[in-house]
Amino acid sequence: MNIPSEFDRIRPFEPEELPEVYDRLLADAQFRQVVAYLYPDVPFEALAQKMRACKTNLEFQKAFPYHFLGRLLEQASTGCDMDVSAVDVNGRYTFVSNHRDIVLDSALLDRLLIDCGFTTTCEIAIGDNLLSLPWVKDLVRVNKSFIVERSLHAGEMLRASKRMADYMHFAIREKQENIWIAQREGRAKDSDDRTQPAILKMMAMGGEGTVVERLSQLHIVPLCISYEYDPCDYLKAREFQLKRDNPEWKKSAQDDIESMRTGIMGYKGRIHYHCAPCLDAWLAEIDTAMPRNKLFDLIAAHLDREIHRLYRLYPCNYIAARLLDGDEALKAHYTDADEQRFLAYIEQQIGKIHLEGKDPAYLRERMLTMYANPYRNWVKAQ
Repeated sequence: MNIPSEFDRIRPFEPEELPEVYDRLLADAQFRQVVAYLYPDVPFEALAQKMRACKTNLEFQKAFPYHFLGRLLEQASTGCDMDVSAVDVNGRYTFVSNHRDIVLDSALLDRLLIDCGFTTTCEIAIGDNLLSLPWVKDLVRVNKSFIVERSLHAGEMLRASKRMADYMHFAIREKQENIWIAQREGRAKDSDDRTQPAILKMMAMGGEGTVVERLSQLHIVPLCISYEYDPCDYLKAREFQLKRDNPEWKKSAQDDIESMRTGIMGYKGRIHYHCAPCLDAWLAEIDTAMPRNKLFDLIAAHLDREIHRLYRLYPCNYIAARLLDGDEALKAHYTDADEQRFLAYIEQQIGKIHLEGKDPAYLRERMLTMYANPYRNWVKAQ
């Protein structure tokens, strides 16, 4: 395929580029260490041979991430499923979802799309702040990721946003790929999932016609992701206290790595993905004469409602909401054993936090809020 050179710095690798990238990865000492950790019983040369046999990115995904995620789900979850009844599996979409886990949100989507009958996976928007190691950058681009350039000056940022929007439209229109992008930059630390209008503004920089026509060309599907337990909940609570105690505190690259490792390997309980209908029909009905900012706010609010109404709620969500909001009627949704188990879990997670001046009451409230907010937003969305 003839891909414009302007996309070279951000796009996934093309099939003809894979052999050279495989050679780079297989020669990298750190990559070899990671592979040995993930596949302790498989000789490295056998893995290298299997990798070189993958002629396309999709073949690579089916040979490696698909099976790795299957093993991971057996160990770290009690089930993972997806409802695609509102979309056509033969279509190509831009999935805009809430964001719980740095790595797994999009990785699990790829696996689930295959299981649900899609003939391809999706190209994944990933921030360059997570790609400081050259071999990681190579690996994610083999795995069909395109790069969101964030560490730029204002003028460069505008050009980078335009390039990314153009690439997204190209991927949907010419490459016939799906796309996954989070509804906001970074995860919602308190699980109060809100779409940033800036994401929609960026998307509308590509394509042709009015704002609504440009967004319709991306075939946006709101996607709701519900994890029963968030393995990173205690890390997020720790961040809340660090920022409360020192407003200047900033996450380090090491913090991101710890979040990725904990999110991937930690226990998640039940996991549910749910597609809302594609926005195309809804977009065709809205008043395009309203001011641009109001239009983007309206579309963002619609995305939020669609995501919120599709939350899969678990006992922990009802328990946290009752404890914080005092609604005793919520007891009908869980047992005493559920409550004892969840409260023991919260205390166990708080026990993992090591901080000078640790504030257990504050940390507990922050963690309960993370689990209560999906219920609160679900109620408003009904």
